[in-house]
Amino acid sequence: MNKDIFLTNNLSNKKEKFVPIDENNIGMYVCGPTVYDDPHIGNARPIVIFDILFKVLKKKFQNVTYVRNITDVDDKIIKSSKEKKISINDLTQTVIKSFNEDCNYLNCEDPSQQPKATEHIDLMIEMISELMKKGFAYENNQHVYFEVKKFDDYGKLSNKKLEDLIAGSRIEVSDNKKNSEDFVLWKPSIDDEPAWDSPWGKGRPGWHLECSAMSKKFLGNEFDIHGGGIDLIFPHHENEIAQSRCANDTDVFANYWLHNAFITMSNEKMAKSQGNILKIKDFRNKVSGQVLRLALISAHYKQPLDWNDKLLDDCQNTIDKWYNAYSLSENDLDDEIIQPLYDDINTPGYIANLHKLYDKASKGDEKDKQIFNSACNFIGLLQETKEEWLNHKKGKVDISEEEIENKIQLRNNARANKDYKEADNIRDYLLDKGVLIEDKDDKTIWKFK
Repeated sequence: MNKDIFLTNNLSNKKEKFVPIDENNIGMYVCGPTVYDDPHIGNARPIVIFDILFKVLKKKFQNVTYVRNITDVDDKIIKSSKEKKISINDLTQTVIKSFNEDCNYLNCEDPSQQPKATEHIDLMIEMISELMKKGFAYENNQHVYFEVKKFDDYGKLSNKKLEDLIAGSRIEVSDNKKNSEDFVLWKPSIDDEPAWDSPWGKGRPGWHLECSAMSKKFLGNEFDIHGGGIDLIFPHHENEIAQSRCANDTDVFANYWLHNAFITMSNEKMAKSQGNILKIKDFRNKVSGQVLRLALISAHYKQPLDWNDKLLDDCQNTIDKWYNAYSLSENDLDDEIIQPLYDDINTPGYIANLHKLYDKASKGDEKDKQIFNSACNFIGLLQETKEEWLNHKKGKVDISEEEIENKIQLRNNARANKDYKEADNIRDYLLDKGVLIEDKDDKTIWKFK
């Protein structure tokens, strides 16, 4: 059996064997949130997918550094703070807190580092100065731009020629640029916008620069894996590669580039502009985080995932069933069980393995239960105790146990009187309240849905 890890590398458009730069020191950088509003389900997908890759890498290698940044200075943040009529600091602190709570709710491990952009402005200024010194950047009217034509490999990640990229994107128009495709590294701040002193006047960095500066600090000039959503390929990741390689004099920035596909609703991308946003925090009191986690990995990360009530119901029922084989004890997992995750983070294949392990565990053997639970725990599932799971389900139910028993008695009376319509109405009422009933051996039993 193949124990190697294979990843689809968007830089080559091929699935490749993962060969680390240094197997004693694996480095992974993933673009984190821009903290202008509470994260939505679309934001949750890369959080969970790269959390699983982090676990897989740690299974194979002793030392893995996972860096996920927080963008806390950005045009969207400035705009949002004005709309909400609160300070930028209050806004970013509130959203960062909400983001971290979402990550905990989704059973995600903390990354090794979670740096904020505002804490690394000095490193960004250093990188801009280096790019200017080497002739890759220029200043005009207190703006500094990267000159794209100076970097021959621009467009290799998105696999497009420069003219095609320009034609297919929203390029910022400015008289300060030499060429329309050049992107901003530094710009002046106006009015009460956040500002830092620089050789080019008071201002703030362009969005793309922060990831280049922070990945360099924590992972070095070259590292193994860079990840994020598919929408970041161009221009964000393309620009990162250009400015990092030019500033650092390297042929490589990151060796493997992984991008997750979008979450859709009715086959439309989930986005604020579409008006179809579902915020993660709105699920917290309704659904266990592990139900959302299972839903988020139910499709391969490279495929779109359509979000709907049936998906959540199916995942709820699956985990409900799996808790029938719950065990507090764990057992070591062999590579055969984890194999689908080694093959380009194939989470649907791994879930299929979990169903097989559950079938064995449900026969009652304690060791099989331990293996099944360990396999679930490995991807962040069944980490609540069975009691916590049942209490979570019970917390969703808007009805007391006394009322449930009364309704069942009324239903039994209706059935005895052959008033089957009334009996069905009571069953439906209880179902709406989150209670399932089942007639078994002349008795009616109930459980929380």
